Amino acid sequence: MKSALFASVTLVCLGVMMASAQSNGAPPGHALAGKRLFETATFGGNGRTCQTCHDPATGTLSPEDARKRFKKDPNDPLFRHDGSDDFLGHGVTRITADATVLVNVPLAHNVSLADDPAARFVTLRRGVASTLNTPALDPVLMLDGRQPSLEAQAAGAINDHAEGVEPSLQDLHAIAEFQKTNGFFSSPEIRKYALGGPAPVLPAGRSDSEKRGRRFFEDVPPDFAQGLKPGLCAHCHSGALLNTTNQFAKFFIPSPVPIPEGQRFLSVGVSEFNAAGNPVREFVFNQGTPQEVHLVSPDLGRALTTGVIDDPTFEHVNAFKISPLRGIRKTAPYFHDNSAKTLEDVAAHYAKFFFVASNGLIQLTPQDEADIVAYMKLLD
Repeated sequence: MKSALFASVTLVCLGVMMASAQSNGAPPGHALAGKRLFETATFGGNGRTCQTCHDPATGTLSPEDARKRFKKDPNDPLFRHDGSDDFLGHGVTRITADATVLVNVPLAHNVSLADDPAARFVTLRRGVASTLNTPALDPVLMLDGRQPSLEAQAAGAINDHAEGVEPSLQDLHAIAEFQKTNGFFSSPEIRKYALGGPAPVLPAGRSDSEKRGRRFFEDVPPDFAQGLKPGLCAHCHSGALLNTTNQFAKFFIPSPVPIPEGQRFLSVGVSEFNAAGNPVREFVFNQGTPQEVHLVSPDLGRALTTGVIDDPTFEHVNAFKISPLRGIRKTAPYFHDNSAKTLEDVAAHYAKFFFVASNGLIQLTPQDEADIVAYMKLLD
């Protein structure tokens, strides 16, 4: 991992200005300057801007976006560096099929690769996390939560993905402020909530399918008489943005200790099933100690950053940030590896996951899946 990234994150966290940092003249907190930086500033890098990967309408990148852009211009900056198949600008198979980019994730001090013990980072294929709602309302940044602030996230992106020079703190503050303006919200209701208004409530649903779908997202305790279906999705998708565990998750999720309300990371079988077919690696934790453990996975998620494998609440190993559901219909594809291209794919994944996790106790029917999708499309 480049030392500039560590320097950037450290300086942001400490609030210290680097004398050598390049400035684009953005005064702190100036959203208009942040807009210019987000949309046009390349910071002397490979031609990418923040907007290269974060579409204004969706906050993310889809395979359809990538294919259209490649057809229009094969030399689009999107296909450089980690947008290419080999990090060197050759091939676009992966990004046009899955819209994933190559990401170098630093390894925790007690984590190593079995096939490359000296490596201090691992290269993974990950989707572009949407900027809708997150900058203003979600303090947990990145799919694995490894960045502590919007400024640190922007600095890391400029360094890693745009290969740009060190941005100034003024520039980083301006970019962060711009990401809190109206265009980054999925609905006026969510924008009002960010400004101190009332928390959004679950829509009632209009069609029969939507109304049936709503019951999966209500904060209710598990009901064995109804196959544990009422409140099933809400166990992990609760709160204003539908992105935290609720008070009933501790009764539903089989765990050695109760799942706490408000947990933000969880494994839901995406790495385990590996529907994306990503390369599998062997990771070693606590090598050379009595606690040495070997885990095989295409992407261990949060555990790579925290080094934690004693994981009774499933928030480290193969775990990723619980995605917000507000505006979810706009932000395809889904999951950390973009393995679900549609909401229908998401519902199908969970049908499989719940069946496996519950040893066949929970069985979602095709109608259940259709109802869940119908309701998710209401969640602006």
